[in-house]
Parts: sequence; C-alpha cells; structure tokens
Amino acid sequence: MDSLTQIVLGASIGEAVAGKKLGNKAMLWGAIAGTIPDLDVLLNPLLDTVEQLSFHRSLTHSFLFAFIVAPLLGLLLQRVYRQKLATVWEWSLLFFLGFTTHALLDSCTTWGTQLFWPFSRYGVAFYNIFVVDPLYTVPFLLFVLAAAFLHRLHPKRRFLNYSGLIISSAYLLFSFVAKATADKAFEHSLQRQQIGYSSYISKPTPLNTIFWSVTAQGEDGYYNGFYSLLDEDKAIRFTYEPQRAELLRPYRGNAKVERLLDIMKGYYAVEAAEDGGVYLKDMRFGKFDGWRESGGDYVFVYHIGWNQQGELQVEELTNRPSVDQQYLSEFWERLKGNKLK
Repeated sequence: MDSLTQIVLGASIGEAVAGKKLGNKAMLWGAIAGTIPDLDVLLNPLLDTVEQLSFHRSLTHSFLFAFIVAPLLGLLLQRVYRQKLATVWEWSLLFFLGFTTHALLDSCTTWGTQLFWPFSRYGVAFYNIFVVDPLYTVPFLLFVLAAAFLHRLHPKRRFLNYSGLIISSAYLLFSFVAKATADKAFEHSLQRQQIGYSSYISKPTPLNTIFWSVTAQGEDGYYNGFYSLLDEDKAIRFTYEPQRAELLRPYRGNAKVERLLDIMKGYYAVEAAEDGGVYLKDMRFGKFDGWRESGGDYVFVYHIGWNQQGELQVEELTNRPSVDQQYLSEFWERLKGNKLK
C-alpha cells in the first residue's frame, strides 16, 4: 500500500498497544514502525531493475524480520526513554505489530509480499485491494487524527482509534466479498463464451473495489476482461493476448530472466522489439486503461536485450497514460456500470 496508508495503520496500532501509557508518542513510533519496512527502497540505487523488483517487499517485509528486529528496537526504546514509560514487551509488541500489519496489508495488493523470506521468495498476494484506495485510508486517517487531539486517558481517544481500525478492517472484508462477486461474473462469462483457461487473476482497478479486471491464462495466451459490480449487463468482453513464449527462448536460463518470470508467477507475454530484443509484459496487472475502446498499454513492461558487451539488460518501460479530466470522467462512468460505446 501507499506510504500514507501504512503510516496511518502503524499509528493506530501504536495507539492500540501503548496509547494509554505513551500518548501521541505511541502513534509516532507506530507510524515509524509502519514506515520501516518500505525503507528497503533506499537500496535501489545500488541494484539493477530485476534486483530492485526482487528485493522490495522481501527481507524487511518478512515475518523473520519482525521476530528479530522488533525485540531489538523494543529494548532500545525502553532504554532511550529513561522514564520507563512502557515495558520492553510493549515496545516490542508495538514494532512487531507495526511490521506484520504492514506486510499483511501489502499482501492484499497485486504485487505480492515475500512474507516467508528467506525460506521462500514467493510473493504472497490476495489481489483484493488496489495499492492506493481512499475509501480505506481517508476514514481511517480522520479517526486517528481525531484521537490524537485528545488526552491519552480520555475514553473517547481509545474509542476513536478502535473505530478507525474496525471500519478499515470492515472495508478490507468487503473487498474480499466484492472480489468473490466479480470472480463469479468472470467465471460465468468465460464458461458461457466457451473460453478454456487453467487459472486467472482478478484484481481491483485503481482507487476502488467496485470495478474489477481479470487476466485468465489460456493454453497459448491470456484473456483480459473488466466487470463492475454495478453493471446491469453482465456480459463481459474479453480481449486476447498471445503469450509468444518462444520469443523468450534466447534469454531463458539467464538468472535475471528466470527471476523476473518467478516474480510474475508465470503470467507473462512476449513481443518482439525493433532492436532485436523483446518486450516482456507482466500480465498480472493487465492494461492500465484496458476498459477503454482504445485499449492502451500494459502497466508493467520490461525491455530485455543484450548490450554491446554481450550482457543481458532489463529496463522497465513507463506506459501509464495521462490521467486528465476526460480520463477520470470516463473511468467514473465505467465504474458506475455505464459501458463505453
């Protein structure tokens, strides 16, 4: 999830654990705990494209990191505050829950989180919420801010904080229900159109849990479709993208390419590039604006080729469209169930 959401969640966790003893210090350190896992991006300048993709949401997002680092920080903070405001256990619990809730919330998005690193580099993903969702974050933020202005022993402070936690958690639960509803619609349309598939990934479109997209893996390619829970017409139009895996054969066996395919969980398509290389498309995310008649490009595309020294290079391309007033207006209409002609 985005940084603001993780800060709000961490602050709320800190308040729940030690708010009565620490007051706003609990929120502050909770917010810091909710931020620490994403500090792995500070190493990006030292890593190439594939290493960045592989390292992000790994070590600092793992359960092992939480188990080891939380007690160390708990002991450190207990000694820093000589007044002994909280016990080592309370400080440790604050950081442990801050780390683990951060990682688990990230696991709800499409990218995936290596919760069990280093024992497994598999990116756990539930695909139930977009990386930025105002309906999750904004109410949560307002409750936490309101609680912060009250005295640490004020009864309404605890009520407001728990209200924010409950409402945000309820929204997450709703997202799973919405996903299940969309999945039924996708499965029904695939079956009715006699489209064979081995598996599929469904995920919400940006900023909401009403409008969903799907990528279904066929024998030689992928079927992409969109569905809003508000659609009156339940028929889903699928577009087809051939995988063209044979185009990637000259690069198979290379550690970077194989790791990239692992990250994509096998959901990839290939297109020949004019320079002799290839474009590798991450099919988990689909097209940013694939719901439009004009289609658009895939969200994550990587150019793979050999440089003059004979070394393999991987470069991420930027394909995001400009989000202007017309785009937002069309997106809003499609979310409401009005299919574009």
